[in-house]
Amino acid sequence: QLQLVESGGGLVQPGGSLRLSCAASGFSLNFNAVGWFRQAPGKEREGVSCISTSGRSAEYADSVKGRFTISRDKDKNTVYLQMNSLKLEDTAVYFCAAEPLSFCSGSSVSNHYWGWGQGTQVTVSS
Repeated sequence: QLQLVESGGGLVQPGGSLRLSCAASGFSLNFNAVGWFRQAPGKEREGVSCISTSGRSAEYADSVKGRFTISRDKDKNTVYLQMNSLKLEDTAVYFCAAEPLSFCSGSSVSNHYWGWGQGTQVTVSS
């Protein structure tokens, strides 16, 4: 089963930073756009950011624009999410998943994506 592995979560104070990683093992991510999603307790999963295959196109949810930056390293077969100026409301489990396309479709349907991992917990708390 092709699965992505998220890492880099943790406990951070408001205003702090974290960098999440989304790694693929045994297969290449270099032909797919990749998205980051998050799910807070009691809430539905939401899209956070997405990056195209080339890395030249990136999209962000309004709630994270200007604070989060998505990037990818094709040599490392990894996609990153740099999160700065973290807020209490950023607390969630963060997931990454691959598009079946080279560009970000904006789909909110989970089954549209593949490779869902176990997620990594991000907790922002003072």
